Amino acid sequence: MTPADDQAAVRAAAPPFKPLAQKPPSVTVERREDGSILVRSTHAPAEGPRSIAQLLADRAAAHPDRPYLFQREPNHGPWRGVTYGQAKQAADSIAQWLIDRGLTARDSVMVLSGNGLDHGLLMLGCYTAGVPIAPISPAYSLISTDHAKLKHCFATVRPKVVYAQDGVMFARAFETLRGLDPSLTFVVSDHAGEGMVDFSELMSVKPMPAVEASRARLGHDHVAKYLFTSGSTGMPKGVPQTHGMMAGVIAGQEGLRTEWPEEGEVTQSLEWMPWSHISAGNISFNGVLWGGGTLYLDEGKPIPGMFETTIKNLYEVSPAVFGSAPIAFAMLAEAMEKDPVLRASFFKNLKYMGYGGATLSNDIYDRMQALAIAETGHRMPLTTMYGATETQGITVVHWATERVGLVGLPLPGITIKLVPNGGKLEVRVKGPTVTTGYHNDAAKSAEAFDEEGFYKLGDAAKFLNPDDPNEGLVFDGRVTEDFKLDSGTWVSVGTLRPDVVAAATPYLQDVVIAGQDKPFIGVLAWPSAAGMAAASAAPGDGTPLEKLAGLVAEKLRAFNAEAGGSSRQVGRFVILAEPPSIDAGEITDKGYVNQRATLERRAELVKAIYAEPPGAGVVTLKA
Repeated sequence: MTPADDQAAVRAAAPPFKPLAQKPPSVTVERREDGSILVRSTHAPAEGPRSIAQLLADRAAAHPDRPYLFQREPNHGPWRGVTYGQAKQAADSIAQWLIDRGLTARDSVMVLSGNGLDHGLLMLGCYTAGVPIAPISPAYSLISTDHAKLKHCFATVRPKVVYAQDGVMFARAFETLRGLDPSLTFVVSDHAGEGMVDFSELMSVKPMPAVEASRARLGHDHVAKYLFTSGSTGMPKGVPQTHGMMAGVIAGQEGLRTEWPEEGEVTQSLEWMPWSHISAGNISFNGVLWGGGTLYLDEGKPIPGMFETTIKNLYEVSPAVFGSAPIAFAMLAEAMEKDPVLRASFFKNLKYMGYGGATLSNDIYDRMQALAIAETGHRMPLTTMYGATETQGITVVHWATERVGLVGLPLPGITIKLVPNGGKLEVRVKGPTVTTGYHNDAAKSAEAFDEEGFYKLGDAAKFLNPDDPNEGLVFDGRVTEDFKLDSGTWVSVGTLRPDVVAAATPYLQDVVIAGQDKPFIGVLAWPSAAGMAAASAAPGDGTPLEKLAGLVAEKLRAFNAEAGGSSRQVGRFVILAEPPSIDAGEITDKGYVNQRATLERRAELVKAIYAEPPGAGVVTLKA
């Protein structure tokens, strides 16, 4: 019996899943003569909100005293926040401040800092005033040495107002932007310096009838914000996000729901992922507002030294749904395996978990399920939503399944088109959640859509079971990332990367796959905190990195023995001592690694992997 057979047997004997209050998968499939396939849900979307601004007003009227948005005081102090009624009042004041300064839908407010209470209220105020908000990655201001992406984003949306939480922390970025436009207004919540407006001034303005008139005018076609892509193929592209796009996700998700909260039930959410991306800034933020829940802002991140903050918060906040990147689940599993008190708090109110942005490994899935069974007696549904900055969420796994790597099936109202491309099926999409194009970039907008108006995501997908489409679609890598070895064998990078990380658990954090036109697969690997700790404690001579390489080699040789052909076997690898660079585009602020940018920046290491003899630090696994 193979390890895969053993794993299947263990799962078959596992307790049942906790019920998931979602409709079962049901799609129609249209197969065309040109080989393309159209996939649509048979479930109808529900009626979503007219605008997010109107949604806030409706929720504030329904339950003005319900806790809404909270963050901690500095140094992990007590929670502070606002009720729904207070949030609406603050948004109206901010909207009036923007209207008084003559800002309109043709202008924008740029946000440089990360998630925060004032940032959230500013976002709601911009929505209410009909002025697009443009949150960008804080790394563009704080970590970047040349501010190239900051200046590019600024030039794309040309804001009249720039906000950051702290005037001292963002002083260098302010100086850069002031050099581009001396007429800018800078707003800060803390440490307002000369020429800066304190955020409290915005909150003190008395709303006038113009605010209600603005809210009443808003509809699905109005731009609510600009979000920027990760810039994996160049500078970030600005994507208009309309109220209709965000409402389309709500309507699609609501069309799948089978149960609703009981009267007075308030669900809790804990969010660390940045609002400069759709997952947290649109889907989670709007979902909490739609459900009338309470959103707690987590200042922790899934990196050593910061995940401890998330753990502290999870002792106090027991979320109904926990969604995050796979990297966070790996760290959470490790923490809960050592701490039953944390495990009890995490699972106390949990209905299901969700991951996104990358494929969750089987290893992490099994560890999370073992923890769920130990605490609750049943397995926990683990879902995922798939999409992009240009599309919002377009597919979702809305049923309990043991299979990781699924991208699910289309949300109600969405049409997915699978188009043959290089032996794979490229994913394209059309529907109310999809943007009409990039901001101030007609050329890239024209390239992004096909002749039928479907947006081209550049990803590949396939049916898990071609004979039963209702089992869902499986992510099949990036069309542009996959490559051929010199033998002509295709390597599916998107599926191999998580499998290699899982095979080397717990020693690796992430990997990048090399090997285009080469005789074998090479791997560039970043060590995990657990891996470095294990290597430092391991007996024998050598540096921790050298000892870690030996531990990883043992794991990957076992992986190769079961992997099959050359498209899955790792020939050589190297452990990376330098972390991924945000400036170079190797990693996003959500922790997602950019395969192409890493290979380009570390071209010398790639050469060392394929040199004869191999370069220093390169470990050979197979001849």
